[in-house]
Amino acid sequence: MLQRIQSIYLLLAAVVSGALPYFFGGKILTENIVVVLLFAVSAVLSLVTIFLFKNRKLQFVLGRLNIILNFILLGVFVYWSLTISGEASVSEKGIEKLIPVISIVLLVLANRAIKKDEDLVKSVDRLR
Repeated sequence: MLQRIQSIYLLLAAVVSGALPYFFGGKILTENIVVVLLFAVSAVLSLVTIFLFKNRKLQFVLGRLNIILNFILLGVFVYWSLTISGEASVSEKGIEKLIPVISIVLLVLANRAIKKDEDLVKSVDRLR
């Protein structure tokens, strides 16, 4: 059931986490191995979650895990923004800091759709 709306949300979250950091991120962002790994893990986790459509509970749990991962990434960016020196040669305050926020919004929408599907299946099972 790859045509469901949560699959679209998860695919968009994978694109946002996997591709956008390299388009909007500066040289310093892509050189930091921790941030690159966190973005890669988030993108792969979103892609894996798409193909677990038969196990909605696991799909929901992996979505929550991905949301937590993006909050950690957002925390790293906030820490960097607060500790940046005033004499930096490259501006660190750019749009790339919003990438985890966009990903979190897409993952929350996907989890809502997964929950709605699970509730629908439970209601149909009750009628049987």
